Amino acid sequence: MLELTKVSVKRGKTPTLRDVSLRLPAGQTLAVVGESGAGKSTLIATILGLLKPTSGTVAWCGAAVRACRPALVMQEPRAAFNPALSLRRSVMEPLRRGPAEGRLERLCAGLDLSAEILDRRPGEVSIGQAQRVGILRALIAAPPLVLFDEPLSALDAVTQKQTARLISDLQREEGFAALIVTHDLGYAVAHGDEIAVLKAGRIEEIASPRAFALAPQSDYGRQLRDAAIALGSLEAAA
Repeated sequence: MLELTKVSVKRGKTPTLRDVSLRLPAGQTLAVVGESGAGKSTLIATILGLLKPTSGTVAWCGAAVRACRPALVMQEPRAAFNPALSLRRSVMEPLRRGPAEGRLERLCAGLDLSAEILDRRPGEVSIGQAQRVGILRALIAAPPLVLFDEPLSALDAVTQKQTARLISDLQREEGFAALIVTHDLGYAVAHGDEIAVLKAGRIEEIASPRAFALAPQSDYGRQLRDAAIALGSLEAAA
């Protein structure tokens, strides 16, 4: 569904991605973890075609990304919407025709969103509500690939679990691929099929969640895993 082959990107004279190679099959979730400045946002912009690689290739469904339309859940949820439009109009924008019967209602119920919230403008809702509407808009058209940039960061713990469960349930039913950029290693381990560790624009390692939780292969991966355990966001593996 998505393949990056030896992708490098420079902003000015500074490399921000260095020989990044990733593969994401249909129906799978790839969680990309790393500290701020690791290159995660640059990675998403490159996948979307907003940044051009200085070398390497990006392909989506075997075609150039510019010819395709992956869905995106932005880290800054209010920036994803036209401030002059109601959230309902923005949600319906990706659709060429109305959603399948019951789909909008099901997604709204799973995300705890009311019709009254959708009739507001972005500045009239909380950050957490705007983030859930951003997820709704990304999923409404049943895309084959969704890019999630810190999708749960503005949500409380209960809503995080509810939202993560909804995304996982829909993915099992519909088979879309998901690339999730996150600081939350607990979420990555619980919901990823593979975990890619990014540092200073390089992939340090790619591992299954269990392998990463038990024994990261890179020094940086071990540092991230140990810090997450210390903070209580990841349980120590037996």
